[in-house]
Amino acid sequence: MGVQFDRFSIALLILRPDAPQLGEEAANRLQDAHMSHLADLHEAGYLLAAGPLFDDKFRGLTILNVEPERALALKKQDPAVIAGRFSVTVISWMVPKGAMTFSHTRFPRSMSEVEEP
Repeated sequence: MGVQFDRFSIALLILRPDAPQLGEEAANRLQDAHMSHLADLHEAGYLLAAGPLFDDKFRGLTILNVEPERALALKKQDPAVIAGRFSVTVISWMVPKGAMTFSHTRFPRSMSEVEEP
């Protein structure tokens, strides 16, 4: 019997070289709107995991349980993408069935809900 696979979509947020320059208050509002969008996607059951990447170009990674086309459409609704801060690349990912499991958790809706490590 052959191995079965689970399919996920990986979305990478890429910092645009032409991203608008924002003041601190506007940048904070945009970050909070971005985080709220991620929380909405998780609560709707599309987003399995998400978090920042500490890289000059690649700034965020999300794992979604929808087809790549749907993942791209959902990620293009992110306020930070709409504002021109990020572009999005979506890649299909397969792993042996059951190799990855994700728990439902609470995603913060703003930086005020985040505890610094």
